[in-house]
Amino acid sequence: QVQLVESGGGMVQAGGSLRLSCTASRRTISIYAIAWFRQAPGKDREFVAAINWSGGSTYYSDSVKGRFTITRDNAKNTVYLQMNSLKPEDTAVYYCAAGRAYRGSYYYETAYDYWGQGTQVTVSS
Repeated sequence: QVQLVESGGGMVQAGGSLRLSCTASRRTISIYAIAWFRQAPGKDREFVAAINWSGGSTYYSDSVKGRFTITRDNAKNTVYLQMNSLKPEDTAVYYCAAGRAYRGSYYYETAYDYWGQGTQVTVSS
């Protein structure tokens, strides 16, 4: 069992930046792909970004590409999501997830077995 804890959420003005962290309870996180998803009020949860087990491959949704960067530090059992040029439409609860995703499956919730509780990000205009 892997427990994931997100942190770093908060309120920021449009154009600002935040860095989210996802810390795992076990070192075995290094074998898992990690993804960030988000869910805005009244909307379905959507894929944001993912990184493979080694950090050598990353994947982004079109809506965040060029603004968000996902990285990982396996020695610290932590994955980061650097969010720049934030927009009001980025407002959502952000969740990190871990699983044995593989090529083609990184974008789908079903590829991930473990989920955090989420952290709120609010971007004001």
